[in-house]
Amino acid sequence: MEFKLIQKEIELQSRGWIPTFHDITKEVVEIAESSGIKNGTVTVTSHHTTCSVMIQECSHDLDSFDLEYLQHDLLDIMRKMIPDFTEEGQYRHPGPIHAQYGRFVGEPGNYTSYNTDGHLRSVFFGRSEAMTLKDGKLDGGEFAHVYFIDWDHVRARRRQVNVTVMGTTEEISPEDRKYNNGEVVNTLRKFTPEETKEMPEFTLQQKR
Repeated sequence: MEFKLIQKEIELQSRGWIPTFHDITKEVVEIAESSGIKNGTVTVTSHHTTCSVMIQECSHDLDSFDLEYLQHDLLDIMRKMIPDFTEEGQYRHPGPIHAQYGRFVGEPGNYTSYNTDGHLRSVFFGRSEAMTLKDGKLDGGEFAHVYFIDWDHVRARRRQVNVTVMGTTEEISPEDRKYNNGEVVNTLRKFTPEETKEMPEFTLQQKR
């Protein structure tokens, strides 16, 4: 069985002033389907520590911030958990040494390190997602879109997403994919006879 791996980098431009949600579904699908790999996995990973990758339904409706409603709902929740960095000293990070490091590597000002909210949101949300490639097609279900989220809204920035496709160029039969011959796995709680037996207390109120 032949194994194959390809990697591609997608370049993006975030707008700043508010977290940016990039819909990169078209690009990821194009990379996966042109890879020549029939069956395997597609991993989408952020190159940055203040960014995340999300697989979620497209919400269609846009608000005045050019965010889909579901995206803004998510942002509202994240803001409750991790408030926007709006004033100096709100978070411990960045400290004076880190601020000096920023100046050392050429940052235009201390303000560019005031993105602690972006770092923390990325930690909570994660920086990558993996999807299954079946018969040369990305298996995202009926509604899934791939979004790259830049939580850092201090300034507009160029961003990079890494896409890795790996797997086999050979076919896999539908029968070989089925676990337990396709039988539904029952994960509901199973009670023992002891847990379901009759108890005298059931009829206590009926006895005089």
